[in-house]
Amino acid sequence: MYSQSFEECIQACLECMKACNVCYDACLGEEDVKMMAECIRLDRECADICAYAAKALQSNSPFAKQICILCAEICEACGNECKKHDHGHCKRCAEACFMCAEECRKMAS
Repeated sequence: MYSQSFEECIQACLECMKACNVCYDACLGEEDVKMMAECIRLDRECADICAYAAKALQSNSPFAKQICILCAEICEACGNECKKHDHGHCKRCAEACFMCAEECRKMAS
């Protein structure tokens, strides 16, 4: 059943997806791209699961709870990696990841 909590989680997922895509693109332009490899990898992984989680919630998937649990884990990992870097795009991405992880955990509980 679609509810306000679904909408809040969907919004957090979409905002996180956007932040991860921006971070991914900006990381590719950094001077030491090799140093950013793990950040780039997790940005892609996180953006993909956030898009999938939003879609699962919008379509009332019977697996939405499990998808949200996985999304929260990946968001947490991406946020932890991004916060290791001083770039503004990484800091903004980490914030979005942690917010999304929190909303997904609420959704799954």
